[in-house]
Amino acid sequence: MKLSNALKQRLSSKYGPWVLVSGATSGIGFEIASRLAEAGLHVALHGRNAQQLAAHATALSTQFGIQTRVITSDLSTQEGVAQLISGVQGLDIGLLVASAGYGTSGEWIKANLEAEINMLRVNCEALMVLTHHFSQRFAQRKRGGIILMGSLVGFQGTPYAAHYAATKAYVQSLAEALSVELRPLGVDVLAAAPGPVNSGFGDRADLQMGKAMTPEQVGIPILKALGRRQTVLPGMLTKLLVGALRTVPRWAKVRIMKLVMGGMTQHQRS
Repeated sequence: MKLSNALKQRLSSKYGPWVLVSGATSGIGFEIASRLAEAGLHVALHGRNAQQLAAHATALSTQFGIQTRVITSDLSTQEGVAQLISGVQGLDIGLLVASAGYGTSGEWIKANLEAEINMLRVNCEALMVLTHHFSQRFAQRKRGGIILMGSLVGFQGTPYAAHYAATKAYVQSLAEALSVELRPLGVDVLAAAPGPVNSGFGDRADLQMGKAMTPEQVGIPILKALGRRQTVLPGMLTKLLVGALRTVPRWAKVRIMKLVMGGMTQHQRS
């Protein structure tokens, strides 16, 4: 899938000249950063791996002739969030892509509490602080966009990934409300809720995912939906999964997700 010239022009004129992408080291974050660079936007790349981000920045600058900035910090700390905000001061950012986040899985009573707290801080607290900061900046400039990375599991409780799904429910709810609240101020907010994606997420979450999409299959659909929809379900696999559950009562969705996630975490209980 390629960016059309019309989409490149819309992204550049409405959300340029700079974009900030958190979690840009790999996966969906890097794919979206690459496509925005292709559209001519300058890109601020955030993550924890300074060496990898520097390599990405050089590659994007060389390939697309855009400017880049690299910011490294740990978003599970307040200091790391402040470092990211400070690191992009002076840049005329018109788009925030909050894709930093990770997941955990397994039986809740066996969860490592420190890991769960850190995930909550990254997936929710840091995302909230960044969204609040850039909402104010974009409202002042009377245009801008915010992409919040949710998940298919955020639409119902998901056994064996209970807390991760709860963090994504927070993201979905926040995005839906802000999409309405900020639109009159010229700020577009989009919740992106993909299904399984091969992005390194599964390894960190200790999930054995079968069928999964690639970041390249979801990046452009997310960007196409920005400013036009409140929520996007990128990729055919995501649409099929959501469509199959559309008429199922919420209590039944939870039990279906138990079966799905139970299969992905069976190795943890064997």
